[in-house]
Amino acid sequence: MKSLTVRVARWSARHPWRAVVGWLVFVALCLVVGGAVGINSAKTADYRVGEAGRAEAMAAEGHLERRSTEQVLISGRSGVLDSRADKRTAEAAARDLTARMKALPEVEGVAAPLWSGDGRILMVEVSLKGEERDAKDKVDALVAQTGAVQKAYPRLLFEETGSPSISKGVDQQRSDDLALSEAITLPVTLITLLIVFGSVVMATVPLLLALSSIAAAIGLSMVASHLSPDAGVGTNVILMIGLAVGVDYTLFYLKREREERARSGGRLGAEALVELAAATSGRAVVVSGLAVVASTATLYLASDVIFSSLATGTIVVVLVAVASSLTALPALLVVLGKRAERRARRRAERGKPARRARGEGGGRIWAALLRPAARHPLATLCVSVLALLALVLPLTGLKITEMSRDTHSREIPAMRVYDRLNEAFPEQRVTHDVVVRADASRTQEVTGALRDLAERADRDPLFADGSRIVTSADHRISVLRLKVPYLGNSRQAKTSLDHLRHDYLPATVGRIAGAEYGVSGDVARYADYPAHQNSKLPLVIGALLLVTFAMTVYAFRSVVLGLIGVVLNLLSAAAALGLLVLVFQGTWAEGLLDFHSTGSIGSRVPLFLFVILFGLSMDYQVFVVSRIREAVLAGVPTRQAVLDGLRTSASVVTSAAVVMTTVFVSFVFLHIIEMKQIGFVLAAAVLLDAFVVRIMVLPSALLLLGEATWWPSRPGPSRTRGQAAAVPGPAAHEHPVVDVR
Repeated sequence: MKSLTVRVARWSARHPWRAVVGWLVFVALCLVVGGAVGINSAKTADYRVGEAGRAEAMAAEGHLERRSTEQVLISGRSGVLDSRADKRTAEAAARDLTARMKALPEVEGVAAPLWSGDGRILMVEVSLKGEERDAKDKVDALVAQTGAVQKAYPRLLFEETGSPSISKGVDQQRSDDLALSEAITLPVTLITLLIVFGSVVMATVPLLLALSSIAAAIGLSMVASHLSPDAGVGTNVILMIGLAVGVDYTLFYLKREREERARSGGRLGAEALVELAAATSGRAVVVSGLAVVASTATLYLASDVIFSSLATGTIVVVLVAVASSLTALPALLVVLGKRAERRARRRAERGKPARRARGEGGGRIWAALLRPAARHPLATLCVSVLALLALVLPLTGLKITEMSRDTHSREIPAMRVYDRLNEAFPEQRVTHDVVVRADASRTQEVTGALRDLAERADRDPLFADGSRIVTSADHRISVLRLKVPYLGNSRQAKTSLDHLRHDYLPATVGRIAGAEYGVSGDVARYADYPAHQNSKLPLVIGALLLVTFAMTVYAFRSVVLGLIGVVLNLLSAAAALGLLVLVFQGTWAEGLLDFHSTGSIGSRVPLFLFVILFGLSMDYQVFVVSRIREAVLAGVPTRQAVLDGLRTSASVVTSAAVVMTTVFVSFVFLHIIEMKQIGFVLAAAVLLDAFVVRIMVLPSALLLLGEATWWPSRPGPSRTRGQAAAVPGPAAHEHPVVDVR
């Protein structure tokens, strides 16, 4: 009862309004400070990995980096230009558009108008100044000029696309999707909490605390972005993880307080009940939160700006959610508890019977669900593990790819124009940039080697005509741009990259002594990013397993439980990932989940799943095993403690799992394929963890192990620091306050 967790809760309980106001001030301060410092968005250089990243860095050194471009297609209202008069009008419109675009401060240059191969569509390509990542912010100025020309030539059709406008469209779609996700998640979560608590007030508390935690975390993440740049996914993960863990942590605390209230029969005051909840579930929340933080921190080892951004958002929102459950929540519980006590006194004065508090009795349903593990632990363990392993089998066919621009939803207008561009101008689909850095005295030798390479590529049907060589002002950097008439995610585009890197470059530029070279471009990026992740995967997974083991051993002083935690987390994560492969790599579920299968899984999904799931699984692991260990420390035999602990914690774990699943399932309705996959796999993983691992596998394993579960420690009754004698109330055996350190 002297731990920091209890001391903080005790202060909040004794000064409830100070604690509530203090929390609101903290949230407001986070938002104000975050808004003042602004967000530090990741730059193009932050995304560079592998050979493509090195080549891009060399090109940037010579000021030859690729510029962001927008393409404007000019056609007739029917989609093509048929008559000579229409074509002459289109050429005049292109000149008007070119002049307007060149006058914009955002524009680097405008290429000469280009006719499609069939001569029925005219294209004007505009290059933008500045950072590739900032180009989407400049699209509106270009669209305005395109719209002005459209008004001047109403008989023609002007359509604009390009990486900047596609990125802008994706951002808008993501924003709309998140609004839809919130519209689904919040009411469903509220309904779930109403079912759990049977009270509008008690159901609203977890939701409000979670939302306030999310608000504070968004402000703090802006500050944190100046240490670790934000890749544009921080807010997404804060909303997804913040609502899930925020409600879960509050739910664990609330359910324990209500359980103790029901057990005390009104003999304990609100402050004492809060202290009891803080000493048990409060500690479990702290340990769970630290486990999520420690697990998520392993993502920094991936040396990737996107994973770092995901890690920062998750860590910040989890720490804020833990803080809210230790400060604002105890204060609110005391306020609500005292209100309930006043109502009870008024009922007593009127001679009405007191309302019985809803506790955590377990119920027949959970006793029935736990019966197989209780009666036949070995058989239950074998069957449940085999079922999970069956779900793991599809994982053998896992295909990981970087989700490219070609995978975006066609509901984005710029993507539909992008498809028309690729059809009319196939030579514009993909460009490989061969970058060479050498001493300025070897410029002619480098140029000759690049010309030789270009000739080899011209004889290869995988490449298109129109290659060109540019050289930096200091003659140290040269870039050869080769066009490929295939989509970036096609087999032919990938094969052309292999030919460049493994055949043509070593035979040409590779023979120049001291020359550094590499290939960049969209295809190279899509190839190098998964390769970079795969190289970091053993380090991240190894650190993750070590952290999970260490956190479990620290929490329960048991090496056996540490090993069990690692194995069970691996099993549930692998099963969920296998289910993801089964659903998303095939086509059978496309109509059901509204997606177009790419035949692969997004490169970020598996690693993000493992890390986040390991952390979230600790929520249930810590909460369930804490109840079991609490009973063992009070003198209950391990077998009975396992059954009682699981029975009494089953409903709250299930409620938490339903809330968390609701949050994740809402992301399945998003258009972005990776977010859809992440939402699906996390929802599946939580359900498997809550209903299979915690109800079937874990109890079976603990019952079979018996007292060996706690090796090398030997927990037993702990009375040196007082049990109920330290807390005003009835008999000690009714209100144990045990040392659960």
